[in-house]
Amino acid sequence: MSAGAGPEAVAQRLRDGMAGGVLSFPLTSFRDDGTLDPDGFRAYVAQRLAASPGAVFPACGTGEFFSLDEDEYRQVVTITVEEAAGRVPVVAGIGYGWAQAVRFARIAEDAGADALLVLPHYLVAAPQDGLVAQLEQIAARTRLPLIAYQRGQVAFTAESLKRVAALPNVIGLKDGHSDLDRLQRLTLAAPEDFLFFNGAATAEIQARAYATVGVPAYSSAVHAFAPEIADAFFAALRDGDHGTVDKLLRDFYVPLVELRDRVPGYAVSLVKAAARLRGHRVGPVRAPLTDPSTADLATLRTVLTAGLDLVGAAL
Repeated sequence: MSAGAGPEAVAQRLRDGMAGGVLSFPLTSFRDDGTLDPDGFRAYVAQRLAASPGAVFPACGTGEFFSLDEDEYRQVVTITVEEAAGRVPVVAGIGYGWAQAVRFARIAEDAGADALLVLPHYLVAAPQDGLVAQLEQIAARTRLPLIAYQRGQVAFTAESLKRVAALPNVIGLKDGHSDLDRLQRLTLAAPEDFLFFNGAATAEIQARAYATVGVPAYSSAVHAFAPEIADAFFAALRDGDHGTVDKLLRDFYVPLVELRDRVPGYAVSLVKAAARLRGHRVGPVRAPLTDPSTADLATLRTVLTAGLDLVGAAL
């Protein structure tokens, strides 16, 4: 996509991508000493893109945005844009308070990103007026389209979402709360062309439920290490093959989630460990996250092997 494409054009590209594949949130590669590994990341993100995601979201939660300094962030977004080469939209993560989010937004603009995912702000709970004002402040200071992300302390009411959706460059919402009653109210309150997608941790677990309230698109952490499994699930869900959906959920996704829930931070740490098991040069997680224990790594290998066996792929 050309730099500076308007919100409507970006939204349409994202809409088309969401209909054809999962949304990919690549890991950020670090060396064993904790420094950024740009070459490792370039090779890794190229492999993600080769798996044909609907869009790619660098430097977001799975990419450990919270641990990146501004120079590292610039490198991660720039490499992703270069590797994507316009084939799919690149949506970069931004976050913290609005002033700091704008600093990252400007870096992403310069790097050629197509849009921005506004991660939940830092620490404090805020009233609805404040949640709207946060996006207003960012939207007034970037030309890039914005996707709001509600999770943790950020949860919009239908009235607040109407105000957010009225901002010219806010094009969508990623939901991580899994409150389908609230989400249904939001989809009914939003403009018809507003984008919604399921951003729950291990979103496939709830993908069918989200689809019932009109939100079939979802992000996939599994795509970060096993696109064969992620794509097989996406195709089965799209085609109404509930037998395959159930088998993948029962024999792979549920065991993965049960392992994920053992330790805080495993939603990222396990994904990175699984990518390493498959030979990807992604390195360790950065503190305050911790890498999985030896016992949990062994369980992860068993779960991953079972999932790959289901789709005819090898570790």
